[in-house]
Amino acid sequence: MSTLIAASPAWHLYVPKLVTLLRRGYRFDDFRHDAISGLTVAVVALPLAMALAIASGATPEKGLHTAIIAGFLISALGGSRVQIGGPTAAFIPVVFNVIDKFGYGGLILCTLLAGLMLIAAGVLRIGTLMKYMPQPVITGFTSGIAVSIFLSQVKDLLGLQMGAVPAEFWARIEAYAQHLGDFNAAAIGLASGGIALIVLLRRWRPAWPGFLIAVIAGTAACALFALPIETIGSRFGGIPAVLPHFDLPHIPLERTKELLPSSFTIAFLAGVESLLSAVVADGMIGGRHRSNCELIAQGAANVASALFGGLPATGALARTATNVRAGARTPVSGMLHAVFLLAFMLVLAPLMSYVPLAALAAVLLIVAWNMAEIESFKHLLQGPVGDRVVLLLTFALTVMFDLTVAIEVGLVLASFLFMHRMSEVVAMESDVSLRDEDADDFNETSEPSQRAQLAEGVEVFQVSGPLFFAVANRLDDVLNQFPTPPRVFILRLRLVPLIDASGVTALRQLLKRCERGHTRVILSGLREQPLAILTQMGVRPDGVNLRFAENFAAAVKLAD
Repeated sequence: MSTLIAASPAWHLYVPKLVTLLRRGYRFDDFRHDAISGLTVAVVALPLAMALAIASGATPEKGLHTAIIAGFLISALGGSRVQIGGPTAAFIPVVFNVIDKFGYGGLILCTLLAGLMLIAAGVLRIGTLMKYMPQPVITGFTSGIAVSIFLSQVKDLLGLQMGAVPAEFWARIEAYAQHLGDFNAAAIGLASGGIALIVLLRRWRPAWPGFLIAVIAGTAACALFALPIETIGSRFGGIPAVLPHFDLPHIPLERTKELLPSSFTIAFLAGVESLLSAVVADGMIGGRHRSNCELIAQGAANVASALFGGLPATGALARTATNVRAGARTPVSGMLHAVFLLAFMLVLAPLMSYVPLAALAAVLLIVAWNMAEIESFKHLLQGPVGDRVVLLLTFALTVMFDLTVAIEVGLVLASFLFMHRMSEVVAMESDVSLRDEDADDFNETSEPSQRAQLAEGVEVFQVSGPLFFAVANRLDDVLNQFPTPPRVFILRLRLVPLIDASGVTALRQLLKRCERGHTRVILSGLREQPLAILTQMGVRPDGVNLRFAENFAAAVKLAD
């Protein structure tokens, strides 16, 4: 007689991680670790928040206010244990375009609407659907954003004597070409030195806060040698040493309809980036986030940021990873990071006026390089033709036109590509002989049952159906089903008729996780299309960590 387990109330899925972790007990040792990690992340976030705000066309204190208000709420209300929130580089092209077209009041309205969209998405449990984003679309617009960030920093990197940088791609290129001769050698030297210092510190002293050290060094050099370089003080008049307060400019409510596409883009980016960051954090700490709770927290944080005149915010992958490496244990670390940032702003505001913009541009150039995902881009270029088209088109539209258009076109094209592949699957399945599917119990060579002949330490999992972007993320959950990492893991793929680039990416992540756990992997029953795509994208047997077997019986023999 089976035992019925009562289902948990639906509201349990929306309880912040902070609440559940504090209920389990919070000791002084936990607080000590959270305080150290919060301080470490605040040191990293201080120059980044200002640089991101300036690149977005806002004033530097707006970035600090966003990191303080939104960062605190994302940690306090979110569904991830170690997520760090704040302004991120992904928003730069969107925010810059909105401010350019509709003014800062238009951005406030966009951020407010995006926050409400995120709250609605969390309530409607759309968080799980955001995990199904095709990898070519994500990599395409992420790499495109990296190029846009680089182009936005050319003025400060070269110290060009020009007015406001145009928002449109071709107009921006034309403006740079016209003023290229007005470069500032001191700005170029300072920016180059900052980039070199960050790169060297990452290589030789990775635990040191390279961004902050580079900004401090650049500020010191600018002050000591009286370099003719534009600073935060000369362009913005300094940073006010006051608490963030409720301050809304005129909001053009009559233009709500025009701003809806940009609001959707901000909400989309915030949702996708925060959930991707939470997934990476889960992999680093062995935890599991609540996606819909995270979306509601992101929405509340963006609404609050807008009400205090801040910028859009989301989970920041690099700062979250720094938080984990610094030893964070609970969301308290993210809340403390916001408190430390507030203290830095109140105490150091007069000194921040002397920070040269070329030094902040150097910081953003490194951020853009990290966002470019060059290896992932090159890897996807080895995938199927359809995935390559989606990747390149999304990338080109992001750089040259508009991120909203790029995402819409990329998703629509990926959907049509998926439907085309499904039609091919139906054709392939109809050609499969039924005799191949029947099992002959009298034949000694017939395929054994899935677990009958498994040796100790050998586990098996069977995938049935196409391994495409909508199901690829489930591979990451496979190993979580085993209490301890197995010695050998057999992945049966006989019933997988096709695989796309997202499926290959997910499979590679699974293989890397198995390698870290000293688990050998055997892929059995690979069909023609999956085998061709895996070979094309560099997933090949090495005879040790990864082997291919013709069928399950052969895989069992290899596992012995």
